[in-house]
Amino acid sequence: MSELVEHIQVHVETEYQAGESAPGDQRYVFSYTITVHNRSAHSIQLLARHWKITQSSGKVQEVRGKGVIGQQPLIGPGQQFRYTSRAVLDGPVGVMEGSYTCLDTTEQRAFEVPIAAFRLAGPNQVH
Repeated sequence: MSELVEHIQVHVETEYQAGESAPGDQRYVFSYTITVHNRSAHSIQLLARHWKITQSSGKVQEVRGKGVIGQQPLIGPGQQFRYTSRAVLDGPVGVMEGSYTCLDTTEQRAFEVPIAAFRLAGPNQVH
């Protein structure tokens, strides 16, 4: 792992959205708030995302796209970018993991920032 990748930290918070969910219809909505911390000496731009979403049914969905929430944010040294998005699952538990493709704007070099697996779980879910 390169030194620059090690200086990009991703923090995730999740929340079950009961008001938007319909368990009887196998619809479980979760919000996830992600904060990308740039602890490097270079500005970076978040160009693309890749998510792998594993649902409790075993179904795996992959999502790829430009940026996040319609943006390709530029994150300066010592700065952070925070956004909230949603995932809709067919069961009360799931796991998301993935990566961001970023650009070191100083060296004009693209690199991948891995995002460790995180759990999406409705209330009273132990698994």
